[in-house]
Amino acid sequence: MFPGLARRQWHVFCQFYLQKHATRICQPCHGWRNSKNVRSLWFSFPDSWESILAKKQVHFFSTSGTPKDGSFLSGPDKLAAQPANEPTGQGTSNSGGIAKETIQVKVRAVLKKRDYGSKYTQNNFITAVRAMNEFCLKSSDLEQLRKIRRRSPHDDTEAFTVFLRSDVEAKALEVWGSLEALARERKLRKEVEREFKENLFRNQKLLEEYKDFFGNTKPRSGKRATFLQGPGKVVMVAICINGLNFFFKLLAWVYTGSASMFSEAIHSLADTCNQALLALGISQSVKNPDAVHPYGFSNMRYIASLISGVGIFMMGAGLSWYHGVIGLLHPQPIESLLWAYCILAGSLVSEGATLLVAVNEIRKGAQLRGVSFYEYVLQSRDPSTNVVLLEDAAAVLGVILAAGCMGLTSLTGNPYYDSLGSLGVGTLLGTVSAFLIYTNTEALLGRSIQAEQVQKLTEFLESDPAVRAIHDVKATDMGLSKVRFKAEVDFDGRVVTRSYLEKQDIEQILQDIQQVKSPEELENFMLKHGENIIDTLGAEVDRLEKELKQRNPEVRHVDLEIL
Repeated sequence: MFPGLARRQWHVFCQFYLQKHATRICQPCHGWRNSKNVRSLWFSFPDSWESILAKKQVHFFSTSGTPKDGSFLSGPDKLAAQPANEPTGQGTSNSGGIAKETIQVKVRAVLKKRDYGSKYTQNNFITAVRAMNEFCLKSSDLEQLRKIRRRSPHDDTEAFTVFLRSDVEAKALEVWGSLEALARERKLRKEVEREFKENLFRNQKLLEEYKDFFGNTKPRSGKRATFLQGPGKVVMVAICINGLNFFFKLLAWVYTGSASMFSEAIHSLADTCNQALLALGISQSVKNPDAVHPYGFSNMRYIASLISGVGIFMMGAGLSWYHGVIGLLHPQPIESLLWAYCILAGSLVSEGATLLVAVNEIRKGAQLRGVSFYEYVLQSRDPSTNVVLLEDAAAVLGVILAAGCMGLTSLTGNPYYDSLGSLGVGTLLGTVSAFLIYTNTEALLGRSIQAEQVQKLTEFLESDPAVRAIHDVKATDMGLSKVRFKAEVDFDGRVVTRSYLEKQDIEQILQDIQQVKSPEELENFMLKHGENIIDTLGAEVDRLEKELKQRNPEVRHVDLEIL
């Protein structure tokens, strides 16, 4: 009825909607249209909006900040969207008397994401040794390549020179001509290396034969000094004494036929064999780490002690129980026990002397570690000495038990007491073997150090300004007073960045920032300083690891992982 009034109300409603929801116009965006030096957006709107947008002038801003009027429409589309009675330029009013407004849409500049692929090695560094070994190059070939100084991962060197792997690969192709020629050269060099190792092994054998024939004039190996002090000395003394005891106890058993004496002879034989195994474990534990065993051979002492415990159980306890049961089932008359008593008395003195040597050695170790004698033995800090201590303690108690049972047999004439003595010695040996198996198995599984020591290490790290928090702490006893410490460290990025800036020329950095005018220049600036900040973070990790080792000598291996 009033078409003109309805049309005007419709235009007023649309204008109000555009003012309140101008930013939602960008939602139907479908892509980019690139004109010359201008980056703009193009839209597709419903047909009912065309009459509204024809009376609006939208300003779009490119990455340079220059407004481009009506860039979403061009050519015939732009002319078709404008009314016939309205000029193409900007205006302040239309035929309906409705003022036009400007809608500004800012386009955010975003750097293009780079696709590196599943395997990207263009930024990998390689050392000179790897370059010459893997790519068959000479040192003169590497002199022509770009040299890069990097922070050393080792404590004894400050920095070292590396090369880009891409440069090395290009140089290898230039030298050898093709990948096939390079592969043939690698194969040839491997054969030459294998022949060299065979000749070296042959020459070493000849050198050993020469030394055996003419005498070795070099200083004695450090392995021999291992058996002159500490656990090695205790083990060697125990081997000599237990070997003699076994010989004399065996003679006494042959002469008397006593089951208790037989158990004692078997006991001494088991002790001798087990302590020889301990000596082998000690000699292997002092070997230097190699490529196959990077953390050394310290666990060989625990392995030898574990096998020793199993040997005590099988040979000592098992045979003693067997002989005791046979004596109960088939009792035999016993001859004079005078010589047996004399041998047991001598064994008691010798075993007691070895026991005192082991006790003194454990006391020294407990004082150095700041723990009690009982805790030192229970935690198996020194497995070799523990085995000697427990075996000699069991030997002393076994001698007393065997002598008591033999005395009852002499007084009563009943051979069952002697068989019960054999069973008692077997039970004693079984208890010792069970303790050795348990403690050494715990050590081989990776036993944690005491909670007080872990707290001490954690507090030291948390007191450093560069550290926010410590998580997932693991401190494992590797044996021979060696501890491996691992923790997840949450570093304070601001402190690390300040540490980096303290070593830089701030004025020069300000000048570099002022020269940044484009996203590409900003990217180069951030990449340069970002890499240097990462290197500073690595230096902070090295500093913490070094200080942790200096303050705690038992900590030999430190793994700090950045959280």
